[in-house]
Amino acid sequence: MPNNLNTQNPDQLIYENQILQLSVLGGIKLEGLDRMRVTIKVQLQQSSRPAVRHNLDLYNDTQLEKFIRKLAEKLEIGTSIISASLSELTEELEKYRLNRIKETQEDLKPKVKKLTKIETDKAITFLKKPNLLQETNKLIGESGVIGEETNRQIMYLIMTKRKQEQPLHVISFGSSGTGKTHLQEKVSECIPQEDIINITTLSDNAFYYFGKTDLKYKVIVIEDLDGLLNALYPLRELQTKKRIVKTIVRKDTNGKTKTIHLIVEGPVCVAGCTTKEQIYEDNANRSFLLYLDESKEQDQKIMEYQRQVSAGKIDVYKQEQIRLSLQNVQRTLKPIRIINPFAEKLELPQAVFKPRRTNNHYLQFIEAITFYYQYQREKKYDKDTGEEYIEVTIEDIEIANNLLKEVLLRKSDELNGATRNYLEMLKAYLIIKKKKEFTALEIRKQLRVPKTTQWRYHRQLHDSYLIKKVKQKNKQTNQFIITNEKEYQELEAQIQSVLDNCLKKIRKK
Repeated sequence: MPNNLNTQNPDQLIYENQILQLSVLGGIKLEGLDRMRVTIKVQLQQSSRPAVRHNLDLYNDTQLEKFIRKLAEKLEIGTSIISASLSELTEELEKYRLNRIKETQEDLKPKVKKLTKIETDKAITFLKKPNLLQETNKLIGESGVIGEETNRQIMYLIMTKRKQEQPLHVISFGSSGTGKTHLQEKVSECIPQEDIINITTLSDNAFYYFGKTDLKYKVIVIEDLDGLLNALYPLRELQTKKRIVKTIVRKDTNGKTKTIHLIVEGPVCVAGCTTKEQIYEDNANRSFLLYLDESKEQDQKIMEYQRQVSAGKIDVYKQEQIRLSLQNVQRTLKPIRIINPFAEKLELPQAVFKPRRTNNHYLQFIEAITFYYQYQREKKYDKDTGEEYIEVTIEDIEIANNLLKEVLLRKSDELNGATRNYLEMLKAYLIIKKKKEFTALEIRKQLRVPKTTQWRYHRQLHDSYLIKKVKQKNKQTNQFIITNEKEYQELEAQIQSVLDNCLKKIRKK
């Protein structure tokens, strides 16, 4: 009988030769190549003698010699035969373990899809459409994203920028149940899945134990930032410095202490969701902030879609095909240098907070649009280096201005997102009722806001001089008025004016 290791059952590896059958019960551990602990069962071929079972490390000579003598005594055969059989078994187990480790590592690697010529041609044809972004937005909607037309375009372009050396980041804000995770999940499904790393929760130091290039040019999608509260520092460093380094001390095989540097390289694109805006201020400063649509109209759109799904009127197969098509479009995009010849002429409104970072985000977002339109831009070459590049067009800036209007408005607002939403709903209610004055109780009932939450909103609005108390005789309940009903529209007009003026100057020159 030829030597043979039967691995059909990984929990019972059987090795046989003409004299012995050796069974490794429970299989072998893949980690720790410096040892091979096994529970082994040895019996003679075609013999009624009882089998011998033992637990030992096949790499330990002392244990092995004792076991060989024990087997020779119980089975009444020569030690040389047993020694040769165990040696052959060890060789086969080593080969088996190394193959399993290699297979496991291959399975863990994301499967990169190679496009066929037909798929590539189809993707390039799509990328050459003159109304590319509108067509893309339409497909994102048809893939299952309801409403959020502007937010989904911004998020898609930010995730597209992952392939460049200066990626962008995004945080979605909204109260519980508004669909933050749904929006992020569905948009990320339009990106090649080999470039997506989904994270639900993570330990404090987990980022340091990724492979050196495991995160490079990837989109890290975080379902809930609250689950990563203690891991946010290395994440911020990865965003800003594009690499993180941790120094640890370990003992080598000789027991000597050794210093090791754990290095994880970026760049990465980070997308996350949260309801707690102020807690993540450091992360928010590095990211685009998207506030979800919490209007009744959006509620109606989502509920109508849910009814259609329940009624079986949504073609799930078609949605999946659209997502795969957009993934192929993304795979067709190639890293390329982008130059913005109009950059020196672009200005941000003075009202924008944290202008340095916001200015860089603005410029990088314009480049993201140019990157997406790369098949429609003339390729040029640097005279000194010969490096290929494309240039930003005025149309790219115009698209960016239209998409980022709300983002820049929020960046210029001294109120946080939740308080601003409350104030705008309050204004709308007073317009409908044709009133100027209101009580906290009245608004609380109409807008269904908890008392403690409303108190927090009112404190911020009062500190910002956007509401004030009105003293009235013979009334025990406090009355309030809004000090400037058009302050948000005025801020919006100011931002729009600055952006429009920049475009006008560029067009004139």
